[in-house]
Amino acid sequence: MHSNAIKKGPARAPARAMLRATGLDDAAIAKPFVGVIHTWSDVSPCNLTLRDLAQDARRGVIAAGGTPIEFNTIAVTDGIAMGSDGMRASLASRETIADSIELAVSGHCLDALVLLVGCDKTIPAAAMAAARLDVPTVILYGGTIMPGKCKSKDGNDRALTVQDVFEAVGAHSAGKIDDAELGEIERKACPGAGACGGQFTANTMAMVLTFLGLSPLGENDIPATHPDKPKSAERCGVRVMELLRDGGPTPRQLLSVAAFRNAARAVSATAGSTNAALHLLAIAHEAGVKFDLEEFEAASANTPVIADLKPGGRYTAAEMFDFGGTALVAQALMAAGLIEDIPTVAGRSFFQDAKDAQVSSTQDVVRGVDNPIKPRGGYSILYGDLAPEGCIVKLAGHGREKHSGPARVFDSEEAAFAAVQARKIQAGDVVVIRFEGPAGGPGMREMLAVTAALVGQGLGNDVALITDGRFSGATHGFMVGHVSPEAAHGGPIAKLRDGDVVTIDVASRRLDVAVDLSSRSAARIAPRVRHGVLAKYARDVRSASQGAVTSPGLLDDTKRIDATVTTEPRGDAVPA
Repeated sequence: MHSNAIKKGPARAPARAMLRATGLDDAAIAKPFVGVIHTWSDVSPCNLTLRDLAQDARRGVIAAGGTPIEFNTIAVTDGIAMGSDGMRASLASRETIADSIELAVSGHCLDALVLLVGCDKTIPAAAMAAARLDVPTVILYGGTIMPGKCKSKDGNDRALTVQDVFEAVGAHSAGKIDDAELGEIERKACPGAGACGGQFTANTMAMVLTFLGLSPLGENDIPATHPDKPKSAERCGVRVMELLRDGGPTPRQLLSVAAFRNAARAVSATAGSTNAALHLLAIAHEAGVKFDLEEFEAASANTPVIADLKPGGRYTAAEMFDFGGTALVAQALMAAGLIEDIPTVAGRSFFQDAKDAQVSSTQDVVRGVDNPIKPRGGYSILYGDLAPEGCIVKLAGHGREKHSGPARVFDSEEAAFAAVQARKIQAGDVVVIRFEGPAGGPGMREMLAVTAALVGQGLGNDVALITDGRFSGATHGFMVGHVSPEAAHGGPIAKLRDGDVVTIDVASRRLDVAVDLSSRSAARIAPRVRHGVLAKYARDVRSASQGAVTSPGLLDDTKRIDATVTTEPRGDAVPA
């Protein structure tokens, strides 16, 4: 046991003395120490239940012969921080959460882990920490929120998520709804605990954990307030002790190239959040697996959208759970031969668990691959004049593959949002928001306030937006994010001017501008943050095309695990 380093032998008497002060006796000290680490906070619904779930997980650990050691780490809630300076802390918090888990676990020589997470950055952070530490680990998502209910104009109940509130802001500014209707949507959209209810970033990443094998199939699907959730946490506590007893598999044994490809295809099939690309790159970095942007293009090109989920579809994650949850997606992809079998923390293979899962025979949330909602996946990777290192375009919720129009250039999200609210954006425009990348933001803020306002004003199908920042999983419309290199690093996006004709062409995988940028100087802005954690983050963070990581990874100093990507040649779309 790793924990013997702090508790065994005469020299460790001082450590044992302190452990006894917490209530542990000889028997408890002799057992494996299992970290039960959660991201509980009462600032938002996303992580609200995790402190209680930790007690359920502790019971499972104790019942299976371990001694639980509980820690809490932080969470930054995107839905609250969105559109404010606070959003700069969101992506940076992913690194802090992963770092704090690593430090607490390694500092106390813990033997195994149950990680309880609930929102956009806490989920990938847990996987990153698990990959670094590589001790037996089970990760459990706290669960989705239930949909809110509000009467629509026809008198029927309308299922709401926080996406509807953001879009209502745009509708309100356009005079389409009044103060009373905006207030009604605001009060009804989030009825209780749980993470945002569509296939936004939290639910996308919860599905990713399952397809990576880090969470048992079905456990992450259970909504936060469902009566079965406590037993789910208890099962995870028992399961981690079985992993410890049986010698694994540990996270790095699970995180294979095949597992990452499965996860990327699941994201594509569900038209999930483009943030998944950023996070999967970061998890692969920590696991020592070579996995780059082209893997996402291969996944999307070969995996159609088969799940009718918000933001582009009809159903919420809680509704999909009622019909069978993630197993529906797994079974459809298995039947089409689009994913590979992998080991999982559950002790059986992914295919074994998926085959045995109980699903509804009458559901219409997930279709077969032979009857897709869209013939290709929910995103594409582009290159070109404005993105030599790549960018990602979200294809969910619209049918367009090409847009060309004059650039409307803004050097901050706030400036762009003010222009949208003032009705200064016209049909055909390409809204450009720059200096919002990982280093330039700093923190790579999500542009949901801007994109939702455009949709709310009825411009969602008539304008495009490009940014070196990110998009929320709730975003839909013709949106291109993660433009790399970012403006703060002198990327070509920093050379754009108002009126330049920008063309987004998904078919040719290009993001181009109809001017010669070579004779222009890049725009510059003063650093927004000069001290503290965000200044450190801006100094250390890598490109979005590399997952916006800040720590050295296994690929930096050990033999690489190579992956062969099967996709069509990109021609001149790729820099040499």
